[in-house]
Amino acid sequence: MSELDFLDFEADFSSPRVAQTYDELPLWSAMFGLLLVDEVPLTGVRTALDVACGTGFPLIELAERLGSRAHVHGLDPWTAGLARAADKIASRATSNITLHEGGAAAMPFDDGTFDLIVSNLGLNNFDDRVAAIRECRRAAKLGAVIALTTNLQGHAAEFYAAFEQLLIDLGDQEALRRLDEHVRHRSTIASVRQLLEGGGFSVRRVVERTGVLRFADGAALFNHHLIKIGFLDAWKKVVPGREATTFAALQRRLDEIARAVGEVRLTIPMAYIEATAV
Repeated sequence: MSELDFLDFEADFSSPRVAQTYDELPLWSAMFGLLLVDEVPLTGVRTALDVACGTGFPLIELAERLGSRAHVHGLDPWTAGLARAADKIASRATSNITLHEGGAAAMPFDDGTFDLIVSNLGLNNFDDRVAAIRECRRAAKLGAVIALTTNLQGHAAEFYAAFEQLLIDLGDQEALRRLDEHVRHRSTIASVRQLLEGGGFSVRRVVERTGVLRFADGAALFNHHLIKIGFLDAWKKVVPGREATTFAALQRRLDEIARAVGEVRLTIPMAYIEATAV
């Protein structure tokens, strides 16, 4: 491949492949992935790994920013997601990526393989976080960088405040307990630091950023694809058997907020945490 091959590029906007991949950055992961690519070190990287790469973001973006001198591997157990990533890689002709199907707790790589390991929101999806970080350390070279992004406790605080107040008004103590457990399971900087340092890494840098999700009203929030696919199931488990009445009431509360302030606004605290293998 010539250093100047890019000069021959022409986008064929009549191609179904181009159309499929033109607007493919997921709203949720893009917020965190952009934080990652803004901060992750690029110098001196020859072998990199994106753990829980999903459908290819930020895997493909990272590979293209690192350039052809680096090779980037993507790992995920989601067969359909990897198929989508493979299609995007083919469409973009990104030549420095290899995809692997597998889980983070038992990765198919030799010891000391990678200069850089990244995971965008992977901590939320690992079945065994401790085992996943231990595997990352095994596959990392001494001195390699691991860079993670995650949402933090305080995520969507406005929504959870409305949910909590509704349950208080209903006097549902058991649901309040489940809601509290659900809210507290999210990461903190301290918990991620403890996880990394317990797994053989030394945290050297933390960058925090705040994102926002905005909706016109409660109905718009609950019907948004991101909410339905990523959050709604866990929220329903707070009030098993009473989902319809509870969420109807919660939607009315969110609508009241929207009428008062013009929108339903969810604050999303985000963190980029960078560590080195020791």
